[in-house]
Amino acid sequence: MTVGSVAEKGSDLADLFAAPARVGKLKMAAVEIRLPEPSLDVTPPPPRIDALMVRLQLGDYRGQRYWEDGVAAPTRDIAAGEVLFHDLRRGPRLVLDQPYHALHVHIPRAAFDVVAADSHAVPIGDLDYAPGVGFEDPTIAGLGASILAGLRMGLAQNQPFVDHLILALAAHVAARYGGMTAKPRAVRGGLAPWQARRAREILAANLDGGAPLVEVARQCGLSVGHFSRSFRQSFGITPHQWLVQRRLEAAKDLIRSCRMPLSNVALSCGFADQSHLTRVFTREVGASPAAWRREVQQ
Repeated sequence: MTVGSVAEKGSDLADLFAAPARVGKLKMAAVEIRLPEPSLDVTPPPPRIDALMVRLQLGDYRGQRYWEDGVAAPTRDIAAGEVLFHDLRRGPRLVLDQPYHALHVHIPRAAFDVVAADSHAVPIGDLDYAPGVGFEDPTIAGLGASILAGLRMGLAQNQPFVDHLILALAAHVAARYGGMTAKPRAVRGGLAPWQARRAREILAANLDGGAPLVEVARQCGLSVGHFSRSFRQSFGITPHQWLVQRRLEAAKDLIRSCRMPLSNVALSCGFADQSHLTRVFTREVGASPAAWRREVQQ
């Protein structure tokens, strides 16, 4: 199962609750799981690690049979749009006897610690949830929809995008279900000149989004939350939006100055592929890359 992919699987379910491949220093990840063929099998227990799998159900799942630490949860229907928590320290297992479609977001303990430190709060302990029981949470559903849209648009490898959304999800989970109480702080200003320069250098050198937000913040001597707020105050946009603008500028330069195929332009400027370039370019510029090239090269 690759990070950010739409996984289509049949009966090989050994990695349903396994952590997806690494995403950045904090090992956060998101993956859309689509299993069209029921297996009638119980998933084997994943490695026990200190992490939470947040599951946003995307299709109804009737009569779910589920275990944590070998203890069976009540058999329940899980409706599309409901959320479940899977504590990976407790060996979650599930009978997959029908098609399965869900978004899995992997949040390790380190991510919750970052959120707590940024909020000047005590790190959380165990979460308050009932194993195998789905519940409604509009905030998680909204963030999940944004993550899902990003995955489907090819933004899975855009580290600032992934970090921003998953850390926001971790902050909500910690506050709502872990009892974390943030201490409000006033934003005292934007980035210092050297911090703004360093942030631009790192982001510009990683137009593919490969620089994790936590690493850019560390290079500036700030927590992730403080960096994000200060960056927006300095530039008027988020780090992800800044990256998109730089990609478009780089793409325009190449399209205007040479006859490089658009597929190569896309990869050179940090887009996932030509389709991704076309979607973003058309949305922001008002014309497709091909049409814009014809216009500027006349």
